[in-house]
Amino acid sequence: MFPTQLSSSFFVIIYRTHSILNKRIAILLLLLLPAMLAAQKAKPKNDSNYDERLLHFGFSMGANTMDFNLKMQSESGFTAEVVSLKPGLNIQIVTDYRPSTYLDIRFLPGVSFGQRDINFYEDGVLWGETQVLESSFLEFPLLLKAKGMRLNNSRPYLIGGLNFRYDLAGKKEYDDTRNVYMRLKRADFYYEAGAGIDFYLPYFKLTIEAKMSNGLFDVLVHEPDERYPEYVNSIKSLRSQIWVLSFHFE
Repeated sequence: MFPTQLSSSFFVIIYRTHSILNKRIAILLLLLLPAMLAAQKAKPKNDSNYDERLLHFGFSMGANTMDFNLKMQSESGFTAEVVSLKPGLNIQIVTDYRPSTYLDIRFLPGVSFGQRDINFYEDGVLWGETQVLESSFLEFPLLLKAKGMRLNNSRPYLIGGLNFRYDLAGKKEYDDTRNVYMRLKRADFYYEAGAGIDFYLPYFKLTIEAKMSNGLFDVLVHEPDERYPEYVNSIKSLRSQIWVLSFHFE
């Protein structure tokens, strides 16, 4: 019985010691919490009237990667995928209207450039040539920005809305000098959603924003080139998808 009692006593001592340590740690954290909060409040706040203005402007630069959501004709025997995602460029003008404290309406007309490379496979084997599809968009996004509470010199937010893009690189006819046998429609609507953080600096506001943009319509021109009709005929629909990382200066 003695070893059992000794073992029990040992575990009781360990439990009580552990309990006392946990209590001390909890008390220490409670004592430090006001100091931590005071330290947060003590940071100098960059006061500005960005959030008080009814209307303000800025500019934006960013990078994008363009992709496609492909649906293939099941009876074609072909599969396809976007390969070699390459970075593109976005340049926009920021127009921000503030109807309420935590809500902004944003219009960011601009241009974006990018490229998508598509490989085709027949029975799992690479077929034909890589289709290099370049895009040069005029874009006109209208977005709703829902802002959170400001913490010192930063403020998180969510954003979403619609974007009309017009592809200046869209071709009316096939180019016989290039081995590209697909054409894209010029106009498309996108729905967009993302999130970001506003950083209040001494002389301006810097915003870092990540956003996903999905096309609503099939952008493939379903008129195949006579040389290689398989490229177009094997695809049921082709919807555009763009990922954007933006830096706004306001």
